[in-house]
Amino acid sequence: MNKKNISNLENLTDEELLALRFSELHLKIEDTWLQSCIQELYQELTEKKINFKPLCYLADEWLCPDGEPVIGIPFYLAHQRLKKLEYKIMLEAEGGDKTSCMKLLRHEAGHAINYAYRLHRRKKWKDLFGPFLSEYPEKYKYKPYSRRYVIHLEEWYAQYHPDEDFAETFAVWLAPDSNWKERYKGWQALKKLNYVDFLMKDIFLKDPVKPVGKKYWDIKKMKMKLDTYYKRKKKLFAENYSDFHDFYLNKVLDNDVMEDNADKVYKILKKNRKEIVKDVALSTGEKKYRIDGLVRKLTERCKELGFKFAGNEKEIILKLSVYITAQIMNFMYTGKFKKKR
Repeated sequence: MNKKNISNLENLTDEELLALRFSELHLKIEDTWLQSCIQELYQELTEKKINFKPLCYLADEWLCPDGEPVIGIPFYLAHQRLKKLEYKIMLEAEGGDKTSCMKLLRHEAGHAINYAYRLHRRKKWKDLFGPFLSEYPEKYKYKPYSRRYVIHLEEWYAQYHPDEDFAETFAVWLAPDSNWKERYKGWQALKKLNYVDFLMKDIFLKDPVKPVGKKYWDIKKMKMKLDTYYKRKKKLFAENYSDFHDFYLNKVLDNDVMEDNADKVYKILKKNRKEIVKDVALSTGEKKYRIDGLVRKLTERCKELGFKFAGNEKEIILKLSVYITAQIMNFMYTGKFKKKR
């Protein structure tokens, strides 16, 4: 496929898009809605008298490379057609609206400013947030009701790592009208917010120690095909759901229904899959792709086991939604689904 054929991404099929390499997308931030979001971020920093404005570029995901004071923004946000593809494959497009985009920009700006001024080297920073060089855990257990951390991004992300704790605290501090002094009054997290407030006043109009960073995973230089990228991304979030769900399905469902007019459970799940995924994601904050994988597995097992239901359809949806929510919450807390006993 030559450059002439891909000049208008809107006209390409999913298969044609997936066959492209990142470097062939020819995307840019300029003249897109992202430009105004970045300008708004810079204005917020200016109003807080922070002299540093981190460079933003298009990457394969939201990121601030370790130690590099720059912000990577997912490529799919720069074009509506690519955002549509992301949503179709992953069931969501992180940062796809202005509100969520600004929250993520403020978070990544926290990382960038931390690196630019090397704030994590300060003793008080380490005392409040923890060791910056500690390893990121493969899975993390968080406490939803903990008052030691601010609440900003989903999944109580501040509890993941000291660097994330600082970035989340900074984001809350930076957000206009966040009213953090009142919002976190009585919380241990207020100490961190006050410290961020002190730090930003300390670097008032100062030039950063490291003003320039390397743009890792810049899509302009990436030769990977989108098809390969999405296969790896799906594998990263996908889980192998074993048949231990059968134990719970047999408790929740009645496999002895013999009525000819009884509805097959798998058809009910299949018909309501999107709504179930949406509702569970809303209540748990978990990735829709992971929830969808679980729902599909349960649908398949209900079909294989021949479950039927003679009651109200809303009743079976409620029962299964409660079970799915419980499984997802358990996964979020422990990194695995609850085993049968």
